[in-house]
Amino acid sequence: MKTNFTAGFWRLADPKISLASMASILLGTCAAAADGPIHWAWLAATIAGIFAIEVGKNASGEVFDFDSGTDLAVAEGDRSPFSGGKRVMVDGLLTRGQTWLIAAVSYALGAAVGLLIALWREPSVLWLGLVGGACAFLYHAPPVRLSYRGLGELAVALCYGPLICAGTYLVQRGQVTAPVLCLSLPLGLLVGAFLWINEFPDYLADRASGKNNLVVRLGRPLASRVFSGILAWAFLLLLFLPAVGVPSRVWLAAAAAPPAFSAARRLMAHPESTPQIIPAQARTLLAFVLYAIGGGIGLLLG
Repeated sequence: MKTNFTAGFWRLADPKISLASMASILLGTCAAAADGPIHWAWLAATIAGIFAIEVGKNASGEVFDFDSGTDLAVAEGDRSPFSGGKRVMVDGLLTRGQTWLIAAVSYALGAAVGLLIALWREPSVLWLGLVGGACAFLYHAPPVRLSYRGLGELAVALCYGPLICAGTYLVQRGQVTAPVLCLSLPLGLLVGAFLWINEFPDYLADRASGKNNLVVRLGRPLASRVFSGILAWAFLLLLFLPAVGVPSRVWLAAAAAPPAFSAARRLMAHPESTPQIIPAQARTLLAFVLYAIGGGIGLLLG
């Protein structure tokens, strides 16, 4: 089979893969900017390190999901721009060896950047980096396989909410405050909801290959209602953020509510139809991006 390394690498490293982590970095940066000057070189290092781990996660995950049969089992009618994996091995763009090479180099680069920040800027980042790197690899990798045991959703919510947002703030300010942690929780729920809805098109493939995520365990009709509950909790937490010391202008993040609840209505109406779910996936993505942008602007104004 003829491969295409450039196309395969780009599919794994397309900057769009990092929208969730970049949203969390943006929110953490705005919180840090509201409390003092931004050290741009260390911010650039933070972005580079997290992006490298993202690419490594995508690459190693491709191999493990290929081996389990999950990606191979996704029917043509259930393919979505937001789910089904990157398919670099399924589509013959990369060999197994090339995919592992990208994973190894990316993880190594992410670890090197993390060590640089820990040694020269903030030692506490080391522990956050270890947790984040472990979650990234063990999300797919045996024997832990978080995404196969119904723990992937929690891991994603924690990593793309508190871990990255608070870690970004920590690099800038040298500490993490309770308001920053609380601020990151709704974002974590919204990013977790994006993963949740992305599991719907892959439901049959995941169930057949033993990838027992929470959507597979609950079934799509019930899981669609839980999705709405996750979104409701995110905006309920946003409502109470000023009570823990976050400026009330953070409520600008409520701009995320219309696409979020539009996605919820659509998913509950069509939980088993991929063509109907795809627009809801896009709106869920828009919701967490708008939360980060609106919340970040609110922090800077507040």
